[in-house]
Amino acid sequence: MKTKRLLLVGAATVVMLASSVSGMAADSSTVGSEKIKHVLLLSIDGMHAVDFYNCANGIAGVNGGSPFCPNMAALSQSAINYVGTSSSKPSDSFPGLAALVTGGSPKSTGLYYDVAYDRSLDGPEIATGTGLAAAKCTPFTLPNGTTTDNDQGIDIDDTKLNGGAPGAGVTEGGAASIDVRKLSRNPATGCAPVFPWNFVRTNTIFSVVHQAGGYTAWIDKHPSYSMAAGPGGQGLNDYFSPEVSSNVVPLPGVKTSEGASCGAVRDTASLSGWNNSFLNIQCYDALRVNALLNQIEGKTHSGAPAKTPAVFGMNFQAVYAGEILVEPGVGSGGYKNAAALPSPNLQKEIEFVDASIGDIINTLKSRGIYDDTLIIITAKHGESPIDPNLYMADTTNTPATLLGNVIPFSESPLNTTGIGATEDDVSVLWLKNGESVTAAVDLLEKNASAIGLGQIYFGPSLALNYNVGGLEPGEDPRTPDIIVTPNVGVTYVGGASVLGDHGGFAHDDTNVMLLVANPHFRAQTVSALTATAQVAPTILKALGLDPNQLDAVREEGTAVLPEVAAQLEK
Repeated sequence: MKTKRLLLVGAATVVMLASSVSGMAADSSTVGSEKIKHVLLLSIDGMHAVDFYNCANGIAGVNGGSPFCPNMAALSQSAINYVGTSSSKPSDSFPGLAALVTGGSPKSTGLYYDVAYDRSLDGPEIATGTGLAAAKCTPFTLPNGTTTDNDQGIDIDDTKLNGGAPGAGVTEGGAASIDVRKLSRNPATGCAPVFPWNFVRTNTIFSVVHQAGGYTAWIDKHPSYSMAAGPGGQGLNDYFSPEVSSNVVPLPGVKTSEGASCGAVRDTASLSGWNNSFLNIQCYDALRVNALLNQIEGKTHSGAPAKTPAVFGMNFQAVYAGEILVEPGVGSGGYKNAAALPSPNLQKEIEFVDASIGDIINTLKSRGIYDDTLIIITAKHGESPIDPNLYMADTTNTPATLLGNVIPFSESPLNTTGIGATEDDVSVLWLKNGESVTAAVDLLEKNASAIGLGQIYFGPSLALNYNVGGLEPGEDPRTPDIIVTPNVGVTYVGGASVLGDHGGFAHDDTNVMLLVANPHFRAQTVSALTATAQVAPTILKALGLDPNQLDAVREEGTAVLPEVAAQLEK
């Protein structure tokens, strides 16, 4: 799907933006425990547990065998390192972020992918930027069902760094960049558009902290990820999301933490997206790191007076770009072997992120809040495969292609002008109403070799971990009928242009770094199975709030990380 993802603002957006202004008066001191007043959450997208192990301890073949992430390594001396951490399943960024900020899986949040399917909604008023066609919606009638685009496709103009927000500065992407006409619509509410923050079914750490009087902020890669604000859209006081898929432009005044200037485009051979260049993605991340440093210093992301947030953070894109890119005229990223020996290009991205984290830590110290800040470094998702010998891209023999006639047209590969199927190194499949799931499964299994079938989930094996799909009472309109996880290394997108992907259930997709640090912590390594979903209730617990205020925590029984709770009690 990712290879195909190439002026109106609704009332809910106005509410969200208004809260960003009025929230500046909120006193974050109303939230916080005796020891922790601030929580900083950093997602290094794609960062496996083994990547942190290698960069913190050194690995033969890189940097003379010496460590190459000194700032994170130093942080680990007063941190709990969870080496058996699993991200969401599917391991797409959208449910990946949802796990971190809600404490839930798709079972409670309803988020399976940034581009997925919902039987209860109808399509947008106009086509999205990534190809989801306009569709008919008749108020208060039965829905037709639609693919839901919560990627860059709902931007007013996804070629612009600001997403096309009217009157916005060059870098000022955010909720105002969302084109309401490109949103899926709900016929049950009179065909009202469904904003990302209302698409998620549960509240978030930001909405809970904001409601308790705390100041909140988050920085991400698309305006659509404003879903982190939670239902109603008022959970974030400060949301910053310059569009990562936009055309590359100079960033005057921006330097990376390693001293490289972004005042001129660093890689002029690759201008169609920040994430298509090893150098340009660093400038994109540096822009957002600067915004985060402003927030630490008690300002908004753009430098206006505000509060240092009680809970805030950002995601890094550089490491994931370093893992998958094949950049013409420059070289390849990725790994050299199954031990996760990084290529020189990937090594540079890890070093860049580590230098950025060094600046972040130094700013926390200079602000005088390092001691009472809990720092959490993890990842929304990993990337597969680590072993380059296992990579096999097959964009022809995919489950969705095989089932093209029995899946909805907006999801079908037979729709050559559409947004595409929900496939990466996983295939998430919804069938047309009335089509036989068992017949579809039989067809997939008869073609197991062609599609690289690893495991297939349907019926009870799917419902056990999610919900029963359908439109009848008690059924979930978003639950897929079938999920196919292929053999490790098999991906249904990309070809020779990338080195892997994410979204699947494989170990390389899901085993991510999780480091929870505070200068008062004793260094500890935990090997037991852990989930990124446990981050959300742990954040509330650290701030002296009840984790059970999170809807997903109550629904799924998500536990606080016990080792963090124990160290905070000392």
